Amino acid sequence: MGEIDILEGRVGRIQLADNLTVLASLPDDSIDLVYIDPPFNTGRRQTLRRLRTVADPDGGDRTGFGGRRYRTIKLGSASYLDVFDDYLEFLEPRLVEIRRVLAATGSLYLHLDPREVHYAKVLCDAIFGRECFLNEVIWAYDYGARTKRRCPAKHDDRA
Repeated sequence: MGEIDILEGRVGRIQLADNLTVLASLPDDSIDLVYIDPPFNTGRRQTLRRLRTVADPDGGDRTGFGGRRYRTIKLGSASYLDVFDDYLEFLEPRLVEIRRVLAATGSLYLHLDPREVHYAKVLCDAIFGRECFLNEVIWAYDYGARTKRRCPAKHDDRA
């Protein structure tokens, strides 16, 4: 993402951008919660589609809660090559900056898949201190490939 999208609400704001750029602009010990969803190092081109849904009781292409119908509006897309020769070299400066801006009582949620999560956990232990690790959250899902060559991936990790 070349630009910074800011979503502001009553309580705070969400910034959608390369977090290294945003983090550098923030003061020390100023953030209570950081959630990052970096590239997963899949080895493939990833395409991100921006969508908006609007109520459409007369049809729509989606069904929501209570059977309500919604129409999808495509806002655009962006893509990137999700290949890193040294993934931790990419991740480390971002985690160091997060450590700098995170308040003493703050929390970090790092969303990764099984490809890199174990290496990132060791890196986080080195930056934040092993004693700061609280828990791992497993996001289980029941969709995707049904490969017969290996056990298919059915979860992502948040550490």
